[in-house]
Amino acid sequence: MRAAVLAGPGQIRVDEVALSEPGPGQVRVKLEGCGVCASNLGPWSGPEWLTYPGEPGGMGHEGWGVIEAVGEGVSGLAVGDRVAALSYNSYASHDIADADKVVRLPAELADQPFPGEPLGCAFNIFHRADIRAGQTVAIVGIGFLGALLTRLATDAGARVIAISRRDYSLDVAKQFGAAEVIPMTDHQAIIDRVKELTGGKFCERVIEAVGKQWPLDLAGELTAERGKLIVAGYHQDGPRTVNMWLWNWRGIDVINAHERDPAAYVAGIREAVEAVAAGRIDPSPLYTHRYRLDELAQALDDTRDRPMGFLKAIVVP
Repeated sequence: MRAAVLAGPGQIRVDEVALSEPGPGQVRVKLEGCGVCASNLGPWSGPEWLTYPGEPGGMGHEGWGVIEAVGEGVSGLAVGDRVAALSYNSYASHDIADADKVVRLPAELADQPFPGEPLGCAFNIFHRADIRAGQTVAIVGIGFLGALLTRLATDAGARVIAISRRDYSLDVAKQFGAAEVIPMTDHQAIIDRVKELTGGKFCERVIEAVGKQWPLDLAGELTAERGKLIVAGYHQDGPRTVNMWLWNWRGIDVINAHERDPAAYVAGIREAVEAVAAGRIDPSPLYTHRYRLDELAQALDDTRDRPMGFLKAIVVP
């Protein structure tokens, strides 16, 4: 099998390695592709604590493909099933996954890319946000996740205010149902505009989906009294400071929407499968860039640098 290896800071090589056999309760998936996650950018940058080389296929956790081999004791899955897998070495041609972390893809999704983990994350974050009809929801950061949450919140009957630094992303937000869009430029101007749009009340729900200090600061400012601030961005580049005076005064609930329970991940993936198969949500316009496995370095650079039109990268073996 072929597998990408993180050889050093900003360095990827593709190795030929032995094909792994599934153990009891596992399956081997012949991968069709794997999404590229912004969480990869920390290891990609070369932090001091990381050792090299990494594991073959390492960092890849958004894979989907066809089951090629089934281990002992596996039931309900068979060779030939097309699945999304919650596994962790999917920058490769094959990966091993626990059978209880695999979700079968129905015929309605044939030939469609399906990076299950981030799609499931969107649904889990949406539920943690407790969004209801009639609320005003600000989403700070419109990438793949922010666009999906815009659609989900709009379909739930909320009015979405989308805030992003790129004009392209704001256009996507409109396509996914945003009622208002605001360029993420001047801090106070954004606050003033949201205050105007909400009659001075600000937003019952604010989702921060960037993972940086300034968007987190901004999200707090936009949250209404007794509202909920949902942290969906992945904050991996150091500690954060918060305006506790503001958070106390407004009495807001702060929700860290990252899941770590694999069962919760899988439940989100199952819900995403059902929603996409039924046509309730269409993520296909968000898969904007496609790369071969030996182009993974470029895919990671583009995920970091966000060239014009970029939202989500997919890597194929």
